[in-house]
Amino acid sequence: MAGRYAPRATRTSVRGGRLAIPAQKTSPPGRAAEAAPARVRDWTPPWPLDLRLTLGPLRRGPGDPCFHAAPDGSVWRTARTPAGPGALRVAAHAGTVRAEAWGPGADWLLDALPALLGEADDPSAFTPRHRLLAVTERRRPGLRLTRTGLVLAELIPSILEQKVTTDEAYRAWRLLVRKYGEVAPGPHGGRLYVVPEPRTWALVPSWEWHRAGVDAKRSSTILRAVRVAGRLEEAAAMPPPQARERLELIPGIGPWTSAETVQRSNGAPDEVSVGDYHLPGIVGHALADRRQADDDEMLALLEPYVGQRHRAARLILLSGRTPPRRAPRMTPGDIAAL
Repeated sequence: MAGRYAPRATRTSVRGGRLAIPAQKTSPPGRAAEAAPARVRDWTPPWPLDLRLTLGPLRRGPGDPCFHAAPDGSVWRTARTPAGPGALRVAAHAGTVRAEAWGPGADWLLDALPALLGEADDPSAFTPRHRLLAVTERRRPGLRLTRTGLVLAELIPSILEQKVTTDEAYRAWRLLVRKYGEVAPGPHGGRLYVVPEPRTWALVPSWEWHRAGVDAKRSSTILRAVRVAGRLEEAAAMPPPQARERLELIPGIGPWTSAETVQRSNGAPDEVSVGDYHLPGIVGHALADRRQADDDEMLALLEPYVGQRHRAARLILLSGRTPPRRAPRMTPGDIAAL
């Protein structure tokens, strides 16, 4: 029997045993997956809706393997739902939204469609007290705060974005999902992937994190999170403050990461990304011409919008009023080259 079978790749980082390394899943979607008919749902929101504006925060960079904005105006999104992997295509025409979904998670995605497009959001609770916000809100009537109902899918890329440039984080997300995720169901030509299962994340070897440019601190935080994935997913049904408390029980998850997560998973209109590198300066410049504002100053400026501070910050970002650059862009690091 010697030499008949190729040796299996293993890792020995777990005490007392050997774990198989998850195989790379790069095969194109099967004919059955492409030929399977889509589940369809038509839904008419009772408000003006801008699809790309509402779903834009779910996109992690221009090459996100889980999100695609098509030239025809439709938006594709994949997700690992409680029912299994699924792909969703959403398009709007004449005030009606048509959603098509494929895969075991299709029904779950269609049921969650109204929440995803902002049904639970209430823009009327926001009262602009600065001219900039009033003008931006009037120019963006289709803005709604999305709610995915999926915590881990929003938490992991937020952890990858800790303390690095967005380009570095987007690259890591793209490489890891394409290597360890699975090709999404549906007729998208094999360009979309579904995020890996929690167990698959736990089995990613240390050198693959290194090749993706993810340091040990961030990878360890992700590993701690996926071990309690079930408990974290429960946070999607909690009020945002309680959801953040549960997330921050994990060492390595702080206020910035928990806020970035619940903004998307829970549709939280008041959770501010305290600790962000750029946001305090942008808010300070827009509302008080204070580009050197810190977190305390930012929160003081947003005090009139308590209950809607995330929406206020989002409108400021959409206004385009950002401080001019005074220095070159930060040079991205490359720990994979070490």
